[in-house]
Amino acid sequence: MPLQCGIVGLPNVGKSTLFNCLSNAKAQAANFPFCTIEPNVGVITVPDERLEVLTKLVSPQKVVPTTIEIVDIAGLVKGASKGEGLGNQFLGNIRTTDAIIHVLRCFDDDNVIHVDGSVDPVRDKEIIDMELQLKDLDSVEKKLAKVSKSSVMSDKKAVEVLLKIKATLEQGKSVRAIGLDETELEHIEDLGLLTAKPVLYVCNVDEAAVVNGNAHVDSVKQAIATENAELLIISAAIESEITQLESLDEQLEFLQSMGLNESGVSKLIKSAYKLLTLQTYFTAGVQEVRAWTITAGTKAPQAAGVIHTDFEKGFIRAEVMAYLDFATLGSEAACREVGKLRVEGKEYTVADGDIMHFRFNV
Repeated sequence: MPLQCGIVGLPNVGKSTLFNCLSNAKAQAANFPFCTIEPNVGVITVPDERLEVLTKLVSPQKVVPTTIEIVDIAGLVKGASKGEGLGNQFLGNIRTTDAIIHVLRCFDDDNVIHVDGSVDPVRDKEIIDMELQLKDLDSVEKKLAKVSKSSVMSDKKAVEVLLKIKATLEQGKSVRAIGLDETELEHIEDLGLLTAKPVLYVCNVDEAAVVNGNAHVDSVKQAIATENAELLIISAAIESEITQLESLDEQLEFLQSMGLNESGVSKLIKSAYKLLTLQTYFTAGVQEVRAWTITAGTKAPQAAGVIHTDFEKGFIRAEVMAYLDFATLGSEAACREVGKLRVEGKEYTVADGDIMHFRFNV
């Protein structure tokens, strides 16, 4: 199953417009809360210029890019953790995702109603944070009640971790701010805590602020300064206009007229990919050039296992070329001739952009 990013936010902040631009879906324009009720899921191709270069050099019969899933989750409201606005259903949808894209309204427009009557992205952020934290606190307290009386050593350790998380949540802070290590995370894997997920804040601005931001964006930057989170500035209105242009040349010309060199949607997809600590390696041959998704730090046998479990079980070695070497020299044969094709074993950590061939026993 592809890794998922859930798009969240209050109603009418522009998240559904961004989702529609991401997935090339027909835009939903509604000036009322809960335009989205059931989550919409789009499988999104991750833009990668390297794949385009490899395709030109190899001329394969088939090209397969890497993808992630983007899930548009209905707008949350104050009280969602207690079930307000179908909150329990919407929070459950977030729980199944691997990361959160939190869209904040950072534009003024009297024609677009704000659910709370005024534009204040920091307040909006705090509303969502509080609802997610309250839901996590409920989950933590329920597990604490189950394991607190246990004499099993693993349960005793779980109690220590859960108490640390409980104290953090009660202070109005998210779990990801704690910096739990792998051994601590093992004790809360079953909870799927919402505020433990990595988050990307997307400031949805008007056209005038898409390059340098505005006062609303500045306030968000200040509010998340101590968080372990990323921020991206996008204009959903601009992205919607781009989708109406038929040719790539028209889109590029439009972007340049706005002082941009890349669409916000492209930046968002790349940022979401990085948010999940993912990277790409390639296989390149005349039959197929393909991008494969792995987690940063993956060893060669496990990277081979992404293609097929037999590759990992029978792994012997990997023949590896760096992308830049391949792109510069133009072919595998040229890389081999000048010693840029190397052989790596089971302990090799795959680098982003590696071009690989695996040798294995069946």
